[in-house]
Amino acid sequence: EVIAANSRYNHPTQIQSPMNLFFRAKPKIPTSTVIEVDGAPVSVTVRINARARSYRLSIPHSGGPVLTLPPHGKWAEAEAFLHRHHNWLAARIKRAPEASSFGNGGVVPLRGVEHRIVGTGRIRGRVEISEMDGAPVLLVPGDPAHQARRLTDWLKDEAQADLVARSAVHAARLAVTVKTVKMRSQASRWGSCSSSGNINYNWRLVLAPPFVLDYVAAHEVAHLVEMNHSAAFWATVKRTLPDMEKGRAWLKAHGRQLMAHGG
Repeated sequence: EVIAANSRYNHPTQIQSPMNLFFRAKPKIPTSTVIEVDGAPVSVTVRINARARSYRLSIPHSGGPVLTLPPHGKWAEAEAFLHRHHNWLAARIKRAPEASSFGNGGVVPLRGVEHRIVGTGRIRGRVEISEMDGAPVLLVPGDPAHQARRLTDWLKDEAQADLVARSAVHAARLAVTVKTVKMRSQASRWGSCSSSGNINYNWRLVLAPPFVLDYVAAHEVAHLVEMNHSAAFWATVKRTLPDMEKGRAWLKAHGRQLMAHGG
């Protein structure tokens, strides 16, 4: 979620002598700042975006709040903007999903179905899908300190297999060529596509129901036909995936929660 405001403010004109301008140091823009929300300090990352035209406050799918400044933004104005939107920030922090645990006993969705994580205690081996007491589980080997990493690596492999397969299907339907498919851990994006045919996907898509992963695959492959988000692009997505709105709506409703999984 994002809130923005124009970076141009109307200030009274003040005439300053050249000497005052020379000695007055421009306030340095920090890389982060802290604001108090409900009595607790919250760290806010500060960024300068060359394409930004206004001050923006956002909360990515994962990670803390981000305050974005345009290239010629002033720290005093940015800080004032942040404090003016204190209530907006507080409301969204309260409803932000908590990061899930990939440790023993935790629960993680796999292709839309919740699985309990069970440490096997075995040193070697791969993650296995199984069932205990009639409920699906993921059997994770290795030392408890390394189980989260092992599970994440396995999920990335599963995501790779699913997304390579679905990308190939949509590429065949649209008569385009996908060069490479790679998994990434983006904090706010589900995928990206270059004109050369290289596609990056967020591995967390394997946690969602298959129709969601399929929608993102169709979306990115469609960019090989239309490198934009024009009406022609959306028509291309619909051509290869007529039921595209189902996956798109699911991501809009549950995307933040999905991003909270893993590291």
